[in-house]
Amino acid sequence: MHKTGMIELEVVLAVARRNSFRGAAQELGMSTTAVSSAVAGLEARLKVRLFNRSTRSVALTDAGQRYVERIAPALAEIKSAGEEIGAGPDQPSGTLRINVPYGAANLLLVPLFDQYARRYPEVSIDIVSESRLIDVVAEGFDAGIRLAEFVPQDMIAVPISGDTRMRVVATPEYLERHGTPEHPRDLLNHKSIGMRMAHGGLYHWELEHGEQKLQMDLPVRFAFNELLAIKQAVQLGLGIGFICEWFIQDELKTGALVPVLTQWCPPFGGLRLYYSGHRFVPARLRALIDLVHELRLAES
Repeated sequence: MHKTGMIELEVVLAVARRNSFRGAAQELGMSTTAVSSAVAGLEARLKVRLFNRSTRSVALTDAGQRYVERIAPALAEIKSAGEEIGAGPDQPSGTLRINVPYGAANLLLVPLFDQYARRYPEVSIDIVSESRLIDVVAEGFDAGIRLAEFVPQDMIAVPISGDTRMRVVATPEYLERHGTPEHPRDLLNHKSIGMRMAHGGLYHWELEHGEQKLQMDLPVRFAFNELLAIKQAVQLGLGIGFICEWFIQDELKTGALVPVLTQWCPPFGGLRLYYSGHRFVPARLRALIDLVHELRLAES
């Protein structure tokens, strides 16, 4: 029986990450033909199709999804073990892969990742931003960054930021034209800038005051799946927005954006760096964890 090699498994995982043979080839430094041949050879030996292909897209089959979920953690362990032996505990190296929500990479670039890059020049940093929640181990990431409430319970979480809150905001000019809402029901008379979620639906504004909890479905004038676009639309006076205060700190300080219904926007747990406690922690990730503790960003 032909034994499956590590490179074939690496190829399968790369194609699954990129949903593209060409993208996987670029990531691995191989030719597209070699990537396609590796996948085809593995499928022939397994006697199962791992990917559905068309002229425009590549996607895992159900069998392929199950296969990737099984091999990804095992392959990550093998790679980590090799790096541990080869580099030693005090020599971070390799590629640090972090999965973060949209906007977080920009927020953390200056306080965290630039410091890390200066200290550990032998480490390449690969940060993937997306709104969907994933299994960071199964998809080949060293760690993830998410709000505290979204961190899986079986993960170890390290606070990166303090508590934050969502803010209902608009420009002074918008409020002068359309009025300032005094109660959440007043929002129904306003046009909102909506957030399109990964599942395709719109984010429901969640407002809370004491024991009262409301989910607001407002008239939407514009909908975006990018935080920067939402912020820009609100700044242009195109509607009222619901934005995490991290992204609008300067605008709140200068008065370019005005918060309303503040009493309906309670704080919640901030960003957490999280990783599996059931596997070896590579030196590159341990260095990031130590830096988070050292900088004490959650207390600043």
